[in-house]
Amino acid sequence: MRNDELAAAQAYVRLLEAIRAALADPDEAPLYLPLLTSPMAEADGALQRAGLCGNEARFFDLVGTLQPTMSRSGR
Repeated sequence: MRNDELAAAQAYVRLLEAIRAALADPDEAPLYLPLLTSPMAEADGALQRAGLCGNEARFFDLVGTLQPTMSRSGR
């Protein structure tokens, strides 16, 4: 995995963790949703730099390598 691909996969995992935290309490979620702007921008930029926009299969294979619980076979 190239460094830019690793950065994209890591940014995506961080985004998912931020989303889970923001939505953990449905009553509080509206307060925390604006905080997702930064992790979304980070993930978007990392995907673009790695050339993974539009190549979801490759991207999710990388994420599965980094975070096996998120692999397609684990679903």
